[in-house]
Amino acid sequence: MGLRARRMGLPESIIAAACARSGQRVLHVDARNYYGGNWASFSFSGLLSWIKENQQKTDIDECEDWRKLILENEEVISLSKKDKTIQYVEDFCFGDQDSAEDVEEAGALPKLPVFGASGAEGAAQESEKECPPAEGALPGAESREPDKAGGTEPASATEGNDTEVTSENDSSQNMALDESSLELGKTEAAPSKIPAQEPKKVTYCQIVREGRRFNIDLVSKLLYSRGLLIDLLIKSNVSRYAEFKNATRILAFREGKVEQVPCSRADVFNSRQLTMVEKRMLMKFLTFCLDYEQHPDEYQDYENSTFAQFLSTRKLTPSLQHFILHSIAMVSETDCSTLEGLQATKKFLQCLGRYGNTPFLFPLYGQGEIPQCFCRLCAVFGGIYCLRHPVQCLVVDKESGRCKAVVDHFGQRISANYFIVEDSYLSESVCTNVCYRQISRAVLITDQSVLNTDSEQQVSILMVPPVDVGKPAVCVIELCSSTMTCMKDTYLVHLTCPSTKTAREDLEPVVQKLFNLNTEKETENEELEKPRVLWAVYFNMRDSSGVDRNSYVGLPSNVYVCSGPDPALGNDCAVKQAETIFQEMFPTEEFCPPPPNPEDIIYDEDEIAPEETGFSNSPETKPESSSEESSSRGTTAVKKEDNEK
Repeated sequence: MGLRARRMGLPESIIAAACARSGQRVLHVDARNYYGGNWASFSFSGLLSWIKENQQKTDIDECEDWRKLILENEEVISLSKKDKTIQYVEDFCFGDQDSAEDVEEAGALPKLPVFGASGAEGAAQESEKECPPAEGALPGAESREPDKAGGTEPASATEGNDTEVTSENDSSQNMALDESSLELGKTEAAPSKIPAQEPKKVTYCQIVREGRRFNIDLVSKLLYSRGLLIDLLIKSNVSRYAEFKNATRILAFREGKVEQVPCSRADVFNSRQLTMVEKRMLMKFLTFCLDYEQHPDEYQDYENSTFAQFLSTRKLTPSLQHFILHSIAMVSETDCSTLEGLQATKKFLQCLGRYGNTPFLFPLYGQGEIPQCFCRLCAVFGGIYCLRHPVQCLVVDKESGRCKAVVDHFGQRISANYFIVEDSYLSESVCTNVCYRQISRAVLITDQSVLNTDSEQQVSILMVPPVDVGKPAVCVIELCSSTMTCMKDTYLVHLTCPSTKTAREDLEPVVQKLFNLNTEKETENEELEKPRVLWAVYFNMRDSSGVDRNSYVGLPSNVYVCSGPDPALGNDCAVKQAETIFQEMFPTEEFCPPPPNPEDIIYDEDEIAPEETGFSNSPETKPESSSEESSSRGTTAVKKEDNEK
């Protein structure tokens, strides 16, 4: 085996795809029953199961039978049996309490006796009998991925020797993320005008029943249109496995109100919020930011100052300073230097106009689709995936100090040249010198948008300034039903910030400013204008990004550690980490080269015959049979309807 990866987060999935594409044999295993690790997406019932799992954290019985497989010249590095990356999970139901009582015996409410994945599905089935169908439910959503309720289910998982093969016919009907096809995305910046309506009453019972229409991400991110992940998706042609939607607007929270921020040239000149003088000031400053490197005399005196202090010297009004700091650069008011702020502003401006009026894209069906896309590429080129497959330990050769194998929960030794491990699998003895940060996360289901307009189908991003001095700003991403992440007449809201306390303590003050947390019967008149929260969950997630490899104790040289999600809005950290690890392992290989066109592949008779072991060193043998195999096995590279048309 050339490479063995454990945990299926985004960095690991990219590395696995790159290795399989370069001809390496890859085995990718995970103890969990879903793809993505902490990058996964869940249906509503799947999320309830995930909450129950992380609230209980039951002890796992350890079996020591595998130790007899260790030879005298070998030593072991035990791996952690518990996932300690998620803490302080708290969930609340603000929906119709009467309807909640209807599903009480089914165990749908997490604050009642909790349940496993099967219990969650039972709750959904029970509620189908008791609850009327939600109005305007999207047809056909139940048939998208029948196994999605348990989490982000396998894109290509095998308990034996099967591998996923994706047909070209399937992928050709998906939106290809290249320069020509995604020019269509620009039309999404002007959503169709739909008369604004009063929010429809949505009950908790309906949310449970329509739970498969939700795809709730554990990590909330957007894709910069000129970011490293978009470039990688285009280069490797992985984009054919996914579809994307433009973020349609950028919002600002100022003086207790939410308002839309003009960011493109057309938006600036069409804005009614800015005076003519402010428009000229803003355009002049943004033009400077695009080529600030050419004018060092403009900022070099402020290199040791914060970006906020630099803005105050640029003859900008307070409102413009607020917009630039929190909605364009999206940086901290107290911790961001002038150069960092200018770099962030330039990145924002360079991404404008590529696929729409904002710099951001969002993958339909959630961020959890991205790791699955790279898993599909890996499987097409011979990678094997095994879920529900725990690993006990790493086996290290005492003489060379290199890891030579792993022992799984069946007592099998699996040998490989390189090993990729997600940080959460390492034991406390290995991580003694590691100091982790935390990310505070909240996910809300609401009944209307934070800023109502004529169009209900808006994907919005909002940076809320710190409530108190020294606190971090909170990133709010609001998703509509056309992103395929929530049911009709609801919105899915993600809140993220670096942790200072528990997630609820960090984020609830912002939630109270933007939303109505009272039940419908308790709502006062002044709260009627705010969106009402129907359901919410808070949790803290470990941030292991930026941990130096030397911090890990006794780690063999051929074992590489991938970090979990970082608090940044984009995905650059994960892509950089994946490329760095790949180049360390295979310095002469190209990172994720474009796959060959099927018509250009020449097959030899020897290559067509399968090997006895079930592994193939030749990646070109896979695509030939992809059309038949993918249709017969029901691959998850499904044809998704384009709801934007």
